[in-house]
Amino acid sequence: MSSIDALSGTLQSYLSPSQVNQVKRAYFYAEQAHEGQRRRSGEPYITHPLAVAGILADMHMDYQSLMAAMLHDVIEDTGICKSALGEQFGEAVADLVDGVSKLTRMEDQTRAEAQAENFQKMALAMAKDIRVILVKLADRLHNMRTLGVLKPEKRRRIAKETLDMYAPIAQRLGMHNIRVEFEDLGFATLNPMRSTRIQAAVKSARGNRTEIIEQIKESIEACLVQENHEATVIGREKHLYSIYQKMRGKKKSFSEIMDIYAFRIVVDSVDTCYRVLGCIHSLYKPVPGQFKDYIAIPKSNGY
Repeated sequence: MSSIDALSGTLQSYLSPSQVNQVKRAYFYAEQAHEGQRRRSGEPYITHPLAVAGILADMHMDYQSLMAAMLHDVIEDTGICKSALGEQFGEAVADLVDGVSKLTRMEDQTRAEAQAENFQKMALAMAKDIRVILVKLADRLHNMRTLGVLKPEKRRRIAKETLDMYAPIAQRLGMHNIRVEFEDLGFATLNPMRSTRIQAAVKSARGNRTEIIEQIKESIEACLVQENHEATVIGREKHLYSIYQKMRGKKKSFSEIMDIYAFRIVVDSVDTCYRVLGCIHSLYKPVPGQFKDYIAIPKSNGY
């Protein structure tokens, strides 16, 4: 379990001393506001806002976002109002906390109406400050990481809600790592046996994952240099939920799914893209029937 001192050490690497002190002040205020409240795990409630702030600190978010993370449940779960927060910490922080509280209430209403897509649209539209969404995503991520103490039915409900409502928002905002964690945690909760089996199969098939990705990346980069193409090469592993979705969508077994690694090559023009494609095909033979050109024939959603 992290502590405010440990978090402060992290924050000192990119925030000023006065900003770190502001975050600590918000922490101690929240600690007092939540005094006597406990998580389902039995831990003091303050461990949750502290963890949410820690997630945002890993993203190097600004000090006001971190203060809002510390205070994000104060309006909802204590007798403290927005104006009181404004007097203590300024209107910007109070607005962020109030925005997160409104999203929480909207989430409850949307859940009752079973309208996940509406929640995504309304959440993105109503958040005047994108930091409100980021605090809420970090809040949900910590809740997903600590689902184990809840009853099975509630775990499944929260996991499905996360896949339907929060993972798509993370994807829209380009927050790949958070989306992947949402999807893999949700998948493991809703389909624990499938998740375990795919995880074991992936571990067996991938071998030394980092080494393989680096070898392929180096061979691509060498080819690009030889052909005088300027490009950025990014390699990654496909995550469990992505593999499962492909297996389900194509009705194939794991052994029939070939792309457990993915590479992105970023170039500055369409012409260069096709030239680089030729370079890749000189290294790796395309699988018949599996090559798709989304520049020439985009998907219906514009992809």
